[in-house]
Amino acid sequence: MLSGLLLVLGSAPLVLGSAVPKASSYAGSHTSAVWPPPDATNTGLGSYFPDGSQVGYPGPTPTGDEAEAIQTAPAASEMESIYPLTDPIAYGSEKPGFDPIRYWGNLSPWYSVPSSAHGLPEASPQIPEGCSINQVHLLHRHGARYPTSGGGPAGFADKLQNATIGGGFTASGSLEFLNAWTYKLGAELLTPFGREQLFNLGVGFRVKYGDLLKNFTELPVFRTTSQDRMLHSALNFAAGFFGIDSYQTDYNELIIVESDGYNNTLAPWNACPNNNLESIGYYGDSLQDQWIETYLAPTLERLQPLVQGVNLTTSDLYNMQSACAYETVALGFSDFCGVFTEEEWEGFNYALDVSFWYSYGPGNPTSAAIGLGWVGEMVSRLTQTPITGAFAEVNTTLMNNITFPLNQPIYVDATHDTIISAILATMNFTSLASGGPLPADHIPANRSWITTQISPFASNLVGQVLSCPASDVSTHIRWILNDGVLPLTGLNGCPEDKNGLCPLATYISVMKERIAEIDYDFDCYANYTVPTPDTIIDGRYPPALRNGTA
Repeated sequence: MLSGLLLVLGSAPLVLGSAVPKASSYAGSHTSAVWPPPDATNTGLGSYFPDGSQVGYPGPTPTGDEAEAIQTAPAASEMESIYPLTDPIAYGSEKPGFDPIRYWGNLSPWYSVPSSAHGLPEASPQIPEGCSINQVHLLHRHGARYPTSGGGPAGFADKLQNATIGGGFTASGSLEFLNAWTYKLGAELLTPFGREQLFNLGVGFRVKYGDLLKNFTELPVFRTTSQDRMLHSALNFAAGFFGIDSYQTDYNELIIVESDGYNNTLAPWNACPNNNLESIGYYGDSLQDQWIETYLAPTLERLQPLVQGVNLTTSDLYNMQSACAYETVALGFSDFCGVFTEEEWEGFNYALDVSFWYSYGPGNPTSAAIGLGWVGEMVSRLTQTPITGAFAEVNTTLMNNITFPLNQPIYVDATHDTIISAILATMNFTSLASGGPLPADHIPANRSWITTQISPFASNLVGQVLSCPASDVSTHIRWILNDGVLPLTGLNGCPEDKNGLCPLATYISVMKERIAEIDYDFDCYANYTVPTPDTIIDGRYPPALRNGTA
């Protein structure tokens, strides 16, 4: 009997007499569910299930004072939890403290980034001693979602399903789960964890900045776009911030149409034609593909012997890594995560850095223009000066004191990961671009652009308007990205400051200069090609190259 004899074919161990099971006929098929089920009926009668106001007897209900932990707590509370997700473990040995979930670029859940990552080791999100906060601006991304329609993981599932139809396949070792794997991800919508992220972000923002609510004279106006995941992210934030019982009446949600033909500073790409050209707006795709081929070529040699009947490619492996991220934030766990090594997760993370740098960040010539509308609105709020006339992607129909108030102590806007990246380029945070353009053939040491720290799921950029020393007159401003304080020393006139502070008047002046130097019409409409090599670091087409390109 030969059942104990081990043969090695490539790197795939096979045991004679112990047949590797063939993949199920449903492997790679798409499955889904909706709630409530289509044929479910609601037999409950309203008279049997009155709401709380009808039942009464609420018990004591005295209110307490508003929290202001950002001012009063001795230290900042950090975001570290990914509950209820299962923390993934990489294949093989890991260095102590290595966490794959922080190597998924824009697909990672947000976590607190230390200010030291931006060169300010002494800075904290807490209000500096002697200062007080007068106003706060929040720009946040939506929460964790399913892949976009037609995304790579769905294509990989189709490839497996086609293999079962065409004769079948067999997977073994770390890929054996593929024999019975089905594709359970939808498209575009928030996942339950994504809803939790925004609810928690709202709760945290209330604990930190709730005291500013005392300064409102009218109900707040928060903004989002009409896209489903955007709208429900904004609503979950509001439910966390105001409370489930009253959020629908405690504020006004301005929902701006996100579609072709509508100006929208929270989804501005539709107003910038060059940003939609593959050769310009998606310039990072080809460079990302180069890096994917480089870092996953050895992985392909390791994993191909584990699958018979399917010819894998490096693109398939990249889609499998993406499936790990998407399944984890949607289903709580993914078998794909344990397929890849620590080094391969570092490569995946860098692939998204390359994509975001060259397509949506400082390396793309349309980025500064894409973020121009929101930055103009931010300056309008800081100066309480209305925007009049056409400007970038601003929806002038909504530029009135009802839908765009200029006297709020708290502003909240919901947007996308790519737009946060572009806005950071528009605002010229030079510390994020200090490492320069990203190579497509290796991971540089000490790079400054790390997408998982910049625009992960539920990413949040906070502008604190302060008075130093404490008073009712605002004197300074600073910006905090995912709890990491950003230095403003790259802005002309903003001094070096251990807390990232810049005098408010100086900052407003610098932003006006920045707005004036961005040629929106050229960057969005001119006929040009991205320079090769692409050495852009400020999100603008180089002025020195503009002659003869229009």
